[in-house]
Amino acid sequence: MYGQESNYTTWRLCKMNLAVRGIDADIKWNSEGTFHKNELPDLCADVILANPPFNISDWGGERLREDARWKYDIPPAGNANFAWLQHILHHLAPSGTAGVVLANGSMSSTQSGEGEMRRAMIEGEAVDCMIALPGQLFYSTQIPACLWFLAKDKSNGIARNRKLRDRRGEVLFIDARKLGFMVDRTRKEFSDADIAQIAETYHAWRLGEGYADVPGFCKSANLEEIRSHGHVLTPGRYVGAEAAEEDETPFAERFSAL
Repeated sequence: MYGQESNYTTWRLCKMNLAVRGIDADIKWNSEGTFHKNELPDLCADVILANPPFNISDWGGERLREDARWKYDIPPAGNANFAWLQHILHHLAPSGTAGVVLANGSMSSTQSGEGEMRRAMIEGEAVDCMIALPGQLFYSTQIPACLWFLAKDKSNGIARNRKLRDRRGEVLFIDARKLGFMVDRTRKEFSDADIAQIAETYHAWRLGEGYADVPGFCKSANLEEIRSHGHVLTPGRYVGAEAAEEDETPFAERFSAL
């Protein structure tokens, strides 16, 4: 396991956490951060997990106008969301995948060229799956967030020791906003069943085994459909509404009860 952290206290906690679990790791620290002092410049990772700070504006982007990591255009100096996504893609191995937590605005923003960068990533087959999350999942913020699942090569890859199908020309959308339960007045959690439902849907779609669109929950959309939505990646636009249950009560009775 490899990583980098700019907060010294967080770095120490991370090192302790990994040591307690017996996980072999090389976690670097410097106060300048990974954008400006990349301690792992040659890293090609099979899997990347990231929860970067949302919508960060003071990331020093004005000093990184020319950088090899910006494959899908130069990210705006006032928002690091697409800098994080491109930095992560840059460090993926040829068949690597990544999961990134970001603010919901990253799915639809058109400010400062972000819409064009999102379009380029979609057309470049870098986006594998988008998941909308409910609010109140995090201690640090009440706002809902989303998950970006990225792939370096959607025609390739292995999961659960099985070859993944060719997913080029498709993106999976999952709307998980209705899942979860309140653990106290301010915070929500996913149950094991919720996590399994999301994970199994994604795995079934990638493997091409047992996947089916579920109205209101998941949809496999092709590029033409995504283009028709202006390359906005909000799952609610694609999954549609939940199927309504049939009411067999005669209309006259229902009307009278109303």
